[in-house]
Amino acid sequence: MTSLALALFYLIPVSLLVTVAAWIGMGLFLPWTDVGLSHSVSRIVRDSLGLLVALPVAATLLARLACRVQRDRLANVFGIVETSPPDPLADDNPWVRVWRFVFGRDAWTMVVYSTAAGLHGLFAAGLVVVFVVCGGAAAIGASLGIAYILALGSPGDLVGPLLLVLVGPLATVVGLRLAPYMISTEVLLHRLLLFEAPEVRMRRRLLHVQDSRLRMVDEAEAERRRIERDLHDGAQQRLLALTMTLTRARARLSHDPDGARELITEAQAESREVMTDLRQVARGLHPRVLTDHGLGAALPVAVGRSPVPVRLDVDLAERPSARAEGVAYYVVCEALTNIAKHADAEQVTVAVGRVPAARRGGELLCVTVTDDGVGEPTPRRAPVSTGCGTGWTPSTGS
Repeated sequence: MTSLALALFYLIPVSLLVTVAAWIGMGLFLPWTDVGLSHSVSRIVRDSLGLLVALPVAATLLARLACRVQRDRLANVFGIVETSPPDPLADDNPWVRVWRFVFGRDAWTMVVYSTAAGLHGLFAAGLVVVFVVCGGAAAIGASLGIAYILALGSPGDLVGPLLLVLVGPLATVVGLRLAPYMISTEVLLHRLLLFEAPEVRMRRRLLHVQDSRLRMVDEAEAERRRIERDLHDGAQQRLLALTMTLTRARARLSHDPDGARELITEAQAESREVMTDLRQVARGLHPRVLTDHGLGAALPVAVGRSPVPVRLDVDLAERPSARAEGVAYYVVCEALTNIAKHADAEQVTVAVGRVPAARRGGELLCVTVTDDGVGEPTPRRAPVSTGCGTGWTPSTGS
């Protein structure tokens, strides 16, 4: 019954537009003399403008309201929620935004959506109501008819009422059994119209591309600043000291060979320290061993640098793509760094393997990092399913 009532509401926008079209048709095809042109020109113009402006505006606004009702019903009744971030292509001019809100492509698209949802709801809910109500009413009416026929003493007229008594409850049961399927088709239609429409998918992709591009730019800039800071504070200062030591050794080489030899030894020690600093700087960069030998050879190197004991389990029959290997490597490195800083853990387990993809088929590269530390829950807890994903769970520290 709720779907039937909402279906009637969903059809109001298209009904208003049909009214406008009928008014235009009457104005074009009815003779002007029939409406008293000489006495009613101003009234006709005023009524026409009112209908041609007010009704389309009301239709688009009611269509937006209908789509909002559909989204709220999907969220509150069926638990289907989709975030709707602001449109990155929206115009900053308020008048343009108002015009697009009332007469833009999205507004007319929502009129189509509400009409489709209304027609489906009218058919599906009407079908269920007809089976349930008509079947129950037929059974009750036939029962009263049987009592009346028996009171009159005409047993030969009982065939039709008896048939209705049998068919009526059956129709009611069929209607009740059809109701869940009709609701499922309604939910599917609303999801296709509101969440999977081409315009919605395109807007979602644009937002995703914009967001990912901004993140990539920020991460690249942060990485550049880190490398610049590390080189300036560490390797650059040591290279300067190494240059000065070699300069002093060259100056002493002719008159103080022993002192020059000591300075050269000191320069060798400083060069080793420079190499250590450069390795620390390059730790966050793409390692050579990952490019040459893959994730199975690069992860033991990353695990070996962790101050917390790590148990590594890599089960890969063949190498994943280069991009997947890079993402997995940096995920493990970042997780180990966070565990060493915050988790206060004594043991870490890193597992890498393949799991079947749920939707598109094939396989996914799954990386699981767990520890026995205290953990650090975040305000927004993302569940981890089948050990694959990101998030915080009460049973693990990271």
